[in-house]
Amino acid sequence: MNWEQLLSLKRFGDTHKRIRKEQDETRLGFEVDYDRVIFSSEFRSLQDKTQVIPMSQTDFVHTRLTHSLEVSVVGRSLGRRVGQKVLAKYPHLQNIHGYQANDFGAIVAAAALAHDIGNPPFGHSGEKAIGEFFKNGKGKKFKSQLTDKEYQDLCDFEGNANGFKILTESRVGRLGGLRLSYATLGAFTKYPKESLPKKPTSHIADKKYGFFQSEKEAFDDIAQELGLISRGNDEDLSYSRHPLAFLVEAADDICYTIIDFEDGINLGLINEEYALEYLIKLVRDTINTNNYHALSNTEDRISYLRALAISTLINEAVELFMAHEEEILNGTFDKALMDVSKYQAQIKDIIKVSVEKVYQSAEVVDKEIAGFKIIDGILDVFTGTILNHHQGTLGSYNKSILKIFPKTLDLNQENIYHSLLGICNYVAKFSDSKAIMTHKKLQGTHF
Repeated sequence: MNWEQLLSLKRFGDTHKRIRKEQDETRLGFEVDYDRVIFSSEFRSLQDKTQVIPMSQTDFVHTRLTHSLEVSVVGRSLGRRVGQKVLAKYPHLQNIHGYQANDFGAIVAAAALAHDIGNPPFGHSGEKAIGEFFKNGKGKKFKSQLTDKEYQDLCDFEGNANGFKILTESRVGRLGGLRLSYATLGAFTKYPKESLPKKPTSHIADKKYGFFQSEKEAFDDIAQELGLISRGNDEDLSYSRHPLAFLVEAADDICYTIIDFEDGINLGLINEEYALEYLIKLVRDTINTNNYHALSNTEDRISYLRALAISTLINEAVELFMAHEEEILNGTFDKALMDVSKYQAQIKDIIKVSVEKVYQSAEVVDKEIAGFKIIDGILDVFTGTILNHHQGTLGSYNKSILKIFPKTLDLNQENIYHSLLGICNYVAKFSDSKAIMTHKKLQGTHF
Protein backbone atom coordinates (compact mmCIF):
# COMPACT_ATOMS: atom_id res chain seq x y z
CA MET A 1 0.00 0.00 0.00
CA ASN A 2 1.15 3.57 -0.54
CA TRP A 3 0.21 6.75 1.28
CA GLU A 4 -0.78 8.68 -1.87
CA GLN A 5 -3.70 6.30 -2.43
CA LEU A 6 -4.44 5.76 1.25
CA LEU A 7 -5.02 9.50 1.74
CA SER A 8 -7.71 9.65 -0.95
CA LEU A 9 -10.14 12.57 -0.70
CA LYS A 10 -12.61 10.85 -3.04
CA ARG A 11 -16.25 10.67 -1.95
CA PHE A 12 -19.11 8.51 -3.17
CA GLY A 13 -20.36 9.79 -6.52
CA ASP A 14 -17.23 11.78 -7.42
CA THR A 15 -16.52 11.81 -11.15
CA HIS A 16 -13.11 13.45 -10.88
CA LYS A 17 -10.18 13.22 -8.49
CA ARG A 18 -9.90 15.59 -5.55
CA ILE A 19 -6.39 17.00 -5.43
CA ARG A 20 -4.96 17.83 -2.01
CA LYS A 21 -3.22 21.00 -3.21
CA GLU A 22 -6.54 22.30 -4.55
CA GLN A 23 -8.29 21.95 -1.18
CA ASP A 24 -9.64 24.95 0.71
CA GLU A 25 -7.37 25.09 3.77
CA THR A 26 -10.13 26.74 5.82
CA ARG A 27 -12.49 23.78 5.25
CA LEU A 28 -10.41 20.77 4.36
CA GLY A 29 -12.21 17.70 3.02
CA PHE A 30 -11.07 15.47 5.89
CA GLU A 31 -12.35 18.02 8.41
CA VAL A 32 -15.71 18.07 6.62
CA ASP A 33 -15.93 14.36 7.45
CA TYR A 34 -15.80 15.18 11.16
CA ASP A 35 -18.52 17.80 10.78
CA ARG A 36 -20.82 15.44 8.89
CA VAL A 37 -20.50 12.77 11.57
CA ILE A 38 -21.07 15.11 14.50
CA PHE A 39 -24.20 16.68 12.93
CA SER A 40 -25.77 13.32 12.04
CA SER A 41 -28.83 12.12 13.94
CA GLU A 42 -27.17 8.74 14.47
CA PHE A 43 -24.30 10.39 16.32
CA ARG A 44 -26.64 12.44 18.50
CA SER A 45 -28.38 9.27 19.72
CA LEU A 46 -25.09 8.19 21.33
CA GLN A 47 -25.77 10.69 24.13
CA ASP A 48 -28.27 8.18 25.53
CA LYS A 49 -26.48 4.93 24.76
CA THR A 50 -24.59 2.82 27.24
CA GLN A 51 -20.80 2.80 27.28
CA VAL A 52 -20.33 0.51 30.30
CA ILE A 53 -22.83 1.49 33.01
CA PRO A 54 -26.36 1.36 31.54
CA MET A 55 -28.73 4.24 32.30
CA SER A 56 -26.54 5.64 35.08
CA GLN A 57 -27.88 8.63 37.01
CA THR A 58 -24.45 10.07 37.83
CA ASP A 59 -22.66 12.83 35.90
CA PHE A 60 -19.36 10.96 36.16
CA VAL A 61 -20.19 8.03 33.91
CA HIS A 62 -19.45 8.04 30.20
CA THR A 63 -22.06 7.47 27.52
CA ARG A 64 -21.20 6.36 23.99
CA LEU A 65 -21.21 10.05 23.05
CA THR A 66 -18.66 11.25 25.61
CA HIS A 67 -16.56 8.14 24.94
CA SER A 68 -16.61 8.79 21.18
CA LEU A 69 -15.62 12.44 21.64
CA GLU A 70 -12.71 11.45 23.87
CA VAL A 71 -11.56 8.74 21.44
CA SER A 72 -11.63 11.30 18.62
CA VAL A 73 -9.44 13.70 20.64
CA VAL A 74 -6.90 10.96 21.34
CA GLY A 75 -7.13 9.85 17.70
CA ARG A 76 -6.43 13.35 16.46
CA SER A 77 -3.27 13.52 18.57
CA LEU A 78 -2.15 10.10 17.35
CA GLY A 79 -2.82 11.03 13.73
CA ARG A 80 -0.99 14.34 13.87
CA ARG A 81 2.03 12.85 15.60
CA VAL A 82 2.20 9.98 13.10
CA GLY A 83 1.58 12.42 10.24
CA GLN A 84 4.65 14.43 11.20
CA LYS A 85 6.81 11.33 11.16
CA VAL A 86 5.34 9.92 7.93
CA LEU A 87 5.89 13.23 6.11
CA ALA A 88 9.46 13.35 7.39
CA LYS A 89 9.99 9.83 6.05
CA TYR A 90 8.23 10.49 2.72
CA PRO A 91 8.77 14.24 2.06
CA HIS A 92 7.22 14.02 -1.44
CA LEU A 93 3.80 13.61 0.20
CA GLN A 94 4.08 17.20 1.41
CA ASN A 95 6.37 18.74 -1.22
CA ILE A 96 4.57 17.33 -4.28
CA HIS A 97 1.06 16.41 -3.13
CA GLY A 98 0.58 19.01 -0.40
CA TYR A 99 -0.41 16.74 2.49
CA GLN A 100 0.04 18.10 6.01
CA ALA A 101 0.44 16.39 9.39
CA ASN A 102 -3.00 17.67 10.40
CA ASP A 103 -4.55 15.71 7.51
CA PHE A 104 -3.64 12.48 9.26
CA GLY A 105 -5.08 13.85 12.49
CA ALA A 106 -8.33 14.88 10.81
CA ILE A 107 -8.80 11.45 9.20
CA VAL A 108 -8.20 9.54 12.42
CA ALA A 109 -10.33 11.98 14.46
CA ALA A 110 -13.31 11.63 12.10
CA ALA A 111 -13.06 7.84 11.93
CA ALA A 112 -12.65 7.65 15.72
CA LEU A 113 -15.62 9.95 16.27
CA ALA A 114 -17.76 7.54 14.23
CA HIS A 115 -16.29 4.30 15.60
CA ASP A 116 -19.35 3.50 17.79
CA ILE A 117 -22.04 5.05 15.60
CA GLY A 118 -23.45 1.64 14.66
CA ASN A 119 -23.64 0.18 18.15
CA PRO A 120 -27.12 -0.81 19.44
CA PRO A 121 -28.54 0.37 22.78
CA PHE A 122 -27.41 -1.26 26.04
CA GLY A 123 -23.75 -1.67 25.11
CA HIS A 124 -22.31 -4.87 23.69
CA SER A 125 -25.20 -6.84 25.17
CA GLY A 126 -27.34 -5.11 22.52
CA GLU A 127 -25.25 -6.70 19.76
CA LYS A 128 -25.50 -10.07 21.47
CA ALA A 129 -29.26 -9.72 21.89
CA ILE A 130 -29.81 -9.11 18.17
CA GLY A 131 -27.54 -12.00 17.23
CA GLU A 132 -29.10 -14.37 19.74
CA PHE A 133 -32.59 -13.58 18.43
CA PHE A 134 -31.63 -14.93 14.99
CA LYS A 135 -29.25 -17.67 16.13
CA ASN A 136 -31.32 -19.35 18.85
CA GLY A 137 -34.51 -17.28 19.20
CA LYS A 138 -37.60 -16.76 17.09
CA GLY A 139 -35.55 -15.26 14.27
CA LYS A 140 -34.08 -18.70 13.57
CA LYS A 141 -37.06 -19.38 11.29
CA PHE A 142 -35.56 -17.03 8.68
CA LYS A 143 -32.43 -19.15 8.18
CA SER A 144 -33.86 -21.14 5.24
CA GLN A 145 -34.66 -17.91 3.37
CA LEU A 146 -31.12 -16.52 3.59
CA THR A 147 -27.68 -17.32 2.24
CA ASP A 148 -25.09 -18.47 4.77
CA LYS A 149 -23.41 -15.05 4.81
CA GLU A 150 -26.70 -13.16 5.08
CA TYR A 151 -27.73 -15.32 8.02
CA GLN A 152 -24.32 -14.90 9.65
CA ASP A 153 -24.65 -11.10 9.35
CA LEU A 154 -27.72 -11.37 11.58
CA CYS A 155 -26.45 -14.09 13.95
CA ASP A 156 -23.26 -12.12 14.64
CA PHE A 157 -24.80 -8.66 14.31
CA GLU A 158 -21.79 -6.37 14.39
CA GLY A 159 -21.76 -2.71 15.44
CA ASN A 160 -18.75 -2.02 13.24
CA ALA A 161 -20.53 -3.31 10.13
CA ASN A 162 -23.68 -1.44 11.10
CA GLY A 163 -21.61 1.73 11.47
CA PHE A 164 -20.25 1.28 7.96
CA LYS A 165 -23.84 0.85 6.74
CA ILE A 166 -24.92 4.08 8.43
CA LEU A 167 -21.98 6.03 7.00
CA THR A 168 -22.37 4.76 3.42
CA GLU A 169 -25.96 3.65 2.82
CA SER A 170 -27.74 5.49 0.02
CA ARG A 171 -31.36 6.51 0.22
CA VAL A 172 -33.52 8.94 -1.70
CA GLY A 173 -31.95 12.39 -1.49
CA ARG A 174 -28.89 11.10 0.36
CA LEU A 175 -26.73 9.12 -2.05
CA GLY A 176 -23.63 7.65 -0.46
CA GLY A 177 -24.84 8.14 3.11
CA LEU A 178 -22.83 10.87 4.82
CA ARG A 179 -20.50 10.96 1.78
CA LEU A 180 -17.30 10.78 3.81
CA SER A 181 -13.89 10.64 2.17
CA TYR A 182 -12.67 7.17 1.26
CA ALA A 183 -9.62 7.71 3.48
CA THR A 184 -11.85 8.21 6.54
CA LEU A 185 -14.06 5.23 5.62
CA GLY A 186 -10.94 3.08 5.24
CA ALA A 187 -9.58 4.20 8.62
CA PHE A 188 -13.01 3.52 10.18
CA THR A 189 -13.06 -0.13 9.04
CA LYS A 190 -11.03 -2.10 11.60
CA TYR A 191 -12.19 -5.45 10.24
CA PRO A 192 -12.21 -5.26 6.41
CA LYS A 193 -13.87 -8.62 5.75
CA GLU A 194 -17.24 -10.36 5.45
CA SER A 195 -18.98 -12.20 8.30
CA LEU A 196 -17.84 -15.54 6.83
CA PRO A 197 -15.43 -17.22 7.14
CA LYS A 198 -15.49 -16.45 10.86
CA LYS A 199 -12.05 -15.73 12.36
CA PRO A 200 -10.15 -17.57 9.60
CA THR A 201 -6.80 -16.51 11.12
CA SER A 202 -5.44 -14.93 14.29
CA HIS A 203 -4.75 -11.69 12.37
CA ILE A 204 -6.27 -8.70 14.19
CA ALA A 205 -8.20 -7.75 11.02
CA ASP A 206 -10.01 -11.12 11.17
CA LYS A 207 -11.20 -10.75 14.78
CA LYS A 208 -14.66 -9.55 13.68
CA TYR A 209 -16.15 -8.32 10.39
CA GLY A 210 -16.63 -4.84 9.02
CA PHE A 211 -19.45 -4.78 6.46
CA PHE A 212 -22.72 -6.56 5.78
CA GLN A 213 -23.55 -8.30 2.51
CA SER A 214 -25.64 -5.24 1.62
CA GLU A 215 -22.50 -3.03 1.64
CA LYS A 216 -20.08 -5.55 0.13
CA GLU A 217 -19.80 -3.80 -3.23
CA ALA A 218 -19.44 -0.40 -1.57
CA PHE A 219 -16.52 -1.57 0.54
CA ASP A 220 -14.87 -3.28 -2.42
CA ASP A 221 -15.03 0.03 -4.34
CA ILE A 222 -13.44 1.88 -1.41
CA ALA A 223 -10.73 -0.76 -0.99
CA GLN A 224 -9.83 -0.58 -4.69
CA GLU A 225 -9.57 3.22 -4.58
CA LEU A 226 -7.37 3.13 -1.47
CA GLY A 227 -5.15 0.34 -2.79
CA LEU A 228 -5.79 -1.98 0.17
CA ILE A 229 -4.15 -5.40 -0.20
CA SER A 230 -6.55 -8.24 -0.96
CA ARG A 231 -6.41 -11.11 1.54
CA GLY A 232 -9.44 -12.94 0.22
CA ASN A 233 -10.45 -14.90 -2.87
CA ASP A 234 -13.18 -14.92 -5.51
CA GLU A 235 -15.78 -16.01 -2.94
CA ASP A 236 -14.68 -14.28 0.28
CA LEU A 237 -13.92 -10.56 0.30
CA SER A 238 -11.13 -9.63 2.70
CA TYR A 239 -8.49 -6.89 2.72
CA SER A 240 -5.61 -5.68 4.80
CA ARG A 241 -6.44 -2.79 7.09
CA HIS A 242 -6.00 0.83 6.15
CA PRO A 243 -2.91 1.76 8.23
CA LEU A 244 -4.72 4.54 10.07
CA ALA A 245 -7.27 2.00 11.33
CA PHE A 246 -4.54 0.86 13.72
CA LEU A 247 -4.54 4.37 15.22
CA VAL A 248 -8.35 4.47 15.51
CA GLU A 249 -8.18 1.15 17.33
CA ALA A 250 -5.34 2.38 19.58
CA ALA A 251 -7.31 5.52 20.50
CA ASP A 252 -10.30 3.37 21.48
CA ASP A 253 -8.13 0.92 23.41
CA ILE A 254 -6.41 3.73 25.32
CA CYS A 255 -9.68 5.43 26.25
CA TYR A 256 -11.67 2.43 27.36
CA THR A 257 -8.70 1.01 29.30
CA ILE A 258 -8.13 4.18 31.31
CA ILE A 259 -11.52 5.89 31.36
CA ASP A 260 -13.71 2.85 32.09
CA PHE A 261 -11.31 2.25 34.99
CA GLU A 262 -11.81 5.86 36.11
CA ASP A 263 -15.61 5.44 35.91
CA GLY A 264 -15.32 2.41 38.17
CA ILE A 265 -13.36 4.45 40.71
CA ASN A 266 -15.82 7.36 40.66
CA LEU A 267 -18.74 4.98 41.14
CA GLY A 268 -17.06 3.35 44.12
CA LEU A 269 -16.83 -0.02 42.35
CA ILE A 270 -13.03 0.03 42.49
CA ASN A 271 -11.16 0.82 45.69
CA GLU A 272 -9.45 4.22 45.38
CA GLU A 273 -6.11 3.31 46.90
CA TYR A 274 -6.00 0.08 44.92
CA ALA A 275 -6.80 1.98 41.70
CA LEU A 276 -4.20 4.69 42.28
CA GLU A 277 -1.57 2.00 42.71
CA TYR A 278 -2.46 0.48 39.32
CA LEU A 279 -2.34 3.83 37.52
CA ILE A 280 0.95 4.81 39.13
CA LYS A 281 2.49 1.56 37.82
CA LEU A 282 1.54 2.63 34.29
CA VAL A 283 3.06 6.12 34.54
CA ARG A 284 6.01 5.33 36.80
CA ASP A 285 8.54 6.57 34.20
CA THR A 286 6.87 9.94 33.61
CA ILE A 287 5.14 10.95 36.83
CA ASN A 288 6.19 14.16 38.58
CA THR A 289 5.95 13.06 42.20
CA ASN A 290 6.05 16.64 43.55
CA ASN A 291 3.05 17.61 41.40
CA TYR A 292 1.24 14.42 42.34
CA HIS A 293 1.71 14.79 46.12
CA ALA A 294 0.66 18.44 45.95
CA LEU A 295 -2.86 17.33 44.94
CA SER A 296 -5.12 17.30 48.00
CA ASN A 297 -8.00 15.01 46.99
CA THR A 298 -8.55 11.67 45.28
CA GLU A 299 -10.50 13.08 42.33
CA ASP A 300 -7.66 15.42 41.37
CA ARG A 301 -5.07 12.67 41.80
CA ILE A 302 -7.05 10.29 39.59
CA SER A 303 -7.55 13.02 36.99
CA TYR A 304 -3.81 13.77 36.96
CA LEU A 305 -2.89 10.09 36.61
CA ARG A 306 -5.52 9.56 33.89
CA ALA A 307 -4.16 12.44 31.79
CA LEU A 308 -0.60 11.24 32.28
CA ALA A 309 -1.54 7.63 31.43
CA ILE A 310 -3.28 8.67 28.21
CA SER A 311 -0.29 10.83 27.23
CA THR A 312 2.10 7.95 27.98
CA LEU A 313 0.11 5.52 25.84
CA ILE A 314 -0.24 8.02 22.98
CA ASN A 315 3.55 8.36 22.86
CA GLU A 316 3.91 4.59 22.95
CA ALA A 317 1.35 4.04 20.14
CA VAL A 318 3.08 6.57 17.86
CA GLU A 319 6.47 4.93 18.39
CA LEU A 320 5.02 1.47 17.76
CA PHE A 321 3.25 2.58 14.59
CA MET A 322 6.42 4.03 13.10
CA ALA A 323 8.52 1.04 14.19
CA HIS A 324 6.11 -1.25 12.30
CA GLU A 325 5.06 1.16 9.54
CA GLU A 326 6.56 -0.88 6.69
CA GLU A 327 4.94 -4.09 7.95
CA ILE A 328 1.64 -2.24 8.25
CA LEU A 329 1.92 -0.98 4.66
CA ASN A 330 2.75 -4.51 3.51
CA GLY A 331 -0.24 -5.95 5.38
CA THR A 332 1.95 -8.27 7.48
CA PHE A 333 1.53 -6.57 10.87
CA ASP A 334 -1.15 -8.71 12.51
CA LYS A 335 -1.68 -7.33 16.03
CA ALA A 336 -3.24 -4.29 17.67
CA LEU A 337 -0.63 -1.67 18.59
CA MET A 338 -1.44 -1.88 22.31
CA ASP A 339 -1.01 -5.66 22.19
CA VAL A 340 2.72 -5.21 21.51
CA SER A 341 3.20 -2.32 23.92
CA LYS A 342 5.86 -2.40 26.63
CA TYR A 343 3.00 -1.46 28.96
CA GLN A 344 1.01 -4.54 27.98
CA ALA A 345 1.23 -6.10 31.47
CA GLN A 346 -0.01 -2.92 33.18
CA ILE A 347 -2.83 -2.54 30.64
CA LYS A 348 -3.93 -6.14 31.20
CA ASP A 349 -3.94 -5.62 34.97
CA ILE A 350 -6.17 -2.54 34.66
CA ILE A 351 -8.56 -4.26 32.24
CA LYS A 352 -8.76 -7.31 34.51
CA VAL A 353 -9.83 -5.14 37.45
CA SER A 354 -12.37 -3.30 35.24
CA VAL A 355 -13.87 -6.61 34.09
CA GLU A 356 -14.19 -7.97 37.62
CA LYS A 357 -15.33 -4.80 39.38
CA VAL A 358 -17.19 -2.85 36.66
CA TYR A 359 -18.22 -4.92 33.62
CA GLN A 360 -19.40 -7.81 35.84
CA SER A 361 -20.89 -5.66 38.61
CA ALA A 362 -24.48 -6.36 39.64
CA GLU A 363 -25.63 -2.97 38.31
CA VAL A 364 -24.24 -3.67 34.85
CA VAL A 365 -25.36 -7.31 34.64
CA ASP A 366 -28.91 -6.59 35.86
CA LYS A 367 -29.45 -3.85 33.30
CA GLU A 368 -27.86 -5.91 30.52
CA ILE A 369 -30.39 -8.67 31.25
CA ALA A 370 -33.23 -6.15 31.03
CA GLY A 371 -31.82 -4.68 27.82
CA PHE A 372 -31.50 -8.16 26.32
CA LYS A 373 -35.20 -8.89 26.88
CA ILE A 374 -36.23 -5.46 25.60
CA ILE A 375 -34.43 -5.89 22.28
CA ASP A 376 -35.65 -9.48 21.92
CA GLY A 377 -39.24 -8.33 22.44
CA ILE A 378 -38.96 -5.51 19.92
CA LEU A 379 -37.43 -7.79 17.26
CA ASP A 380 -40.11 -10.41 17.83
CA VAL A 381 -42.85 -7.93 16.91
CA PHE A 382 -40.96 -6.14 14.13
CA THR A 383 -39.66 -9.25 12.31
CA GLY A 384 -43.06 -10.91 12.63
CA THR A 385 -44.57 -7.91 10.86
CA ILE A 386 -41.93 -8.15 8.13
CA LEU A 387 -42.63 -11.84 7.61
CA ASN A 388 -46.37 -11.25 7.33
CA HIS A 389 -45.73 -8.36 4.93
CA HIS A 390 -43.63 -10.57 2.64
CA GLN A 391 -46.23 -13.35 2.80
CA GLY A 392 -49.15 -10.97 2.23
CA THR A 393 -50.80 -11.93 5.54
CA LEU A 394 -50.79 -8.61 7.40
CA GLY A 395 -53.32 -8.27 10.20
CA SER A 396 -54.58 -5.04 11.74
CA TYR A 397 -51.88 -5.06 14.43
CA ASN A 398 -49.15 -5.57 11.82
CA LYS A 399 -50.53 -2.73 9.73
CA SER A 400 -50.32 -0.44 12.75
CA ILE A 401 -46.72 -1.54 13.36
CA LEU A 402 -45.83 -0.70 9.74
CA LYS A 403 -46.86 2.89 10.40
CA ILE A 404 -44.14 3.37 13.03
CA PHE A 405 -41.35 2.11 10.75
CA PRO A 406 -39.26 4.90 9.19
CA LYS A 407 -40.19 5.90 5.65
CA THR A 408 -36.60 5.15 4.61
CA LEU A 409 -37.13 1.43 5.32
CA ASP A 410 -37.96 -0.35 2.05
CA LEU A 411 -39.92 -3.54 2.78
CA ASN A 412 -40.85 -4.22 -0.82
CA GLN A 413 -37.55 -5.80 -1.87
CA GLU A 414 -37.75 -9.40 -3.03
CA ASN A 415 -34.95 -10.56 -0.71
CA ILE A 416 -36.19 -10.60 2.89
CA TYR A 417 -32.58 -10.21 4.08
CA HIS A 418 -32.61 -6.50 3.26
CA SER A 419 -35.84 -6.01 5.22
CA LEU A 420 -34.54 -7.91 8.25
CA LEU A 421 -31.21 -6.09 8.20
CA GLY A 422 -33.04 -2.79 7.77
CA ILE A 423 -35.07 -3.50 10.91
CA CYS A 424 -31.94 -4.43 12.86
CA ASN A 425 -30.31 -1.21 11.67
CA TYR A 426 -33.41 0.73 12.74
CA VAL A 427 -33.46 -0.84 16.21
CA ALA A 428 -29.70 -0.39 16.60
CA LYS A 429 -30.15 3.36 16.11
CA PHE A 430 -32.42 3.55 19.16
CA SER A 431 -31.10 5.23 22.26
CA ASP A 432 -31.46 3.23 25.49
CA SER A 433 -34.50 5.31 26.46
CA LYS A 434 -36.19 4.95 23.09
CA ALA A 435 -35.71 1.18 23.19
CA ILE A 436 -37.35 1.05 26.63
CA MET A 437 -40.23 3.28 25.51
CA THR A 438 -40.77 1.30 22.28
CA HIS A 439 -40.85 -1.99 24.17
CA LYS A 440 -43.43 -0.62 26.60
CA LYS A 441 -45.52 0.66 23.70
CA LEU A 442 -45.46 -2.77 21.99
CA GLN A 443 -46.43 -4.41 25.29
CA GLY A 444 -49.33 -1.99 25.68
CA THR A 445 -47.98 -0.49 28.90
CA HIS A 446 -47.03 2.98 27.58
CA PHE A 447 -49.40 5.59 26.15
